[in-house]
Amino acid sequence: MSVDAVAAAGRVRGRTQALVVLCVMQLMIILDGTVVTVALPTIQQDLGFSEAGLAWVMNSYLIAFAGLLLLAGRLGDLIGSKKVFVAGLGLFTAASLLCGVATSAEALIAGRFLQGIGGALASAVILGMIVSLYPAPGEQARAMGVYSFTAASGASIGLIFGGVITQTVGWHWAFLINVPIGVVALAFAAKLLAHQPGQGLANGADVLGAVLVTAGLSLGVYTIVQTAEPHATLTRTLVQAAASLLLLAAFVVRQARIKQPLLALRIFRRRQLTVANVVVVLLFAAGFGFQFTTALYVQRVLGYDSLTTGLAFVPAPLMNALMSLSIAPRLTVRFGPRRMLVAGLITFLLSLLWISRAPVDGSYLVNVGPVLAVMGAGIGIAIPAAIMLAMSGAAAADAGVASGLNNTAQQAGAAVGTAVLATLAASTTAQRLTEGAGDLLALRDGYGAAWLAAAGFVLAAILLSVVLLSPAGPRDGAAGRCP
Repeated sequence: MSVDAVAAAGRVRGRTQALVVLCVMQLMIILDGTVVTVALPTIQQDLGFSEAGLAWVMNSYLIAFAGLLLLAGRLGDLIGSKKVFVAGLGLFTAASLLCGVATSAEALIAGRFLQGIGGALASAVILGMIVSLYPAPGEQARAMGVYSFTAASGASIGLIFGGVITQTVGWHWAFLINVPIGVVALAFAAKLLAHQPGQGLANGADVLGAVLVTAGLSLGVYTIVQTAEPHATLTRTLVQAAASLLLLAAFVVRQARIKQPLLALRIFRRRQLTVANVVVVLLFAAGFGFQFTTALYVQRVLGYDSLTTGLAFVPAPLMNALMSLSIAPRLTVRFGPRRMLVAGLITFLLSLLWISRAPVDGSYLVNVGPVLAVMGAGIGIAIPAAIMLAMSGAAAADAGVASGLNNTAQQAGAAVGTAVLATLAASTTAQRLTEGAGDLLALRDGYGAAWLAAAGFVLAAILLSVVLLSPAGPRDGAAGRCP
């Protein structure tokens, strides 16, 4: 083998190892967004959470994550992606330890919030680093397939691990398992990831902008969650919603006026990038909300325990792996990301309509297992294509903020979708109980309403993709290009 061939093989191996490190971190982040779902009843009992407070085990993580991604992405542009990634990985690992040893509700929520901060720092720069590692369309499609499998299947794998861990060694280990993985990942990250010099902090990180967007998103999600609480009033809800919109509007105004914005509004002139990010919000809102409510359906209506609930979700990551790692990359190169996105969304929509008809005495082989398999296939097709479109057209100097924007779309969609669907399910269940329905029927009707709402999110994503996204694909050399 020639010297050039050996060098080329070394570069390929180095890129692959770096991709593995990035995806391991992303898997840890996504797992922690869902691994506690099936453990919530046990956590509530052990730490004395109220019913309303229990939602903050998930929301404190998602809110910190979604709110800080834009700032984290900008920091990647300013000081270098590797520095931000390593700092985030270190904080996430330390916060996982705090969660694992928590003995009170307040300590667990604080640890989850710190996990969200660390996750935001690391995750915000991952997409930009992958794009830099794999600039060619074909290679990038395959790399995005690996990443999207990690992102999408991580949610289902989290439900599986959450059930197994809770049933066998206790919920604390759902967090403690991150510690040795994080330490090993830190060692490999320091060795394998290339240093990427940033533009310098003198260009500004816009901390005030980060405060505005974080506060706006946090208050918005809290407003949605608290509508299902007994003390909620229409006046209070409207005031909080208005305050949330005002904070987000102030963030936009500030970005338009300052010299070095956290989010350069010029990026939204790229229609492909903008529409694709909206589709990502809708897709993740439906996906995370679906998995959250489905886990509750099989536990509270069908009577599954934590372990069985986790194992019930196995078809989803299996089908996701088949599609995103094997089939979808080849089809994306042939037909283009836009067509694959629409195909995946339609498949996902069919699974939501299917499960929305699940009865109180539903069968796993008819009403749950096949639905999860179809959902996994649809997500495995749609997410890689959506991410490729969302990352398209960003200049090299904006890679970090484009990555942060896309991750913000994912996490904001997950947080808002989970809050909306959980709140809709709870309010519909309460209404059905006042009408005289039995407990199980009322719960089923609540989850049915949530699944139909998720189907509405996906239908909106389909319409946006068909009407506003460019049909250009890799076949004609336009893949990843903005119109």
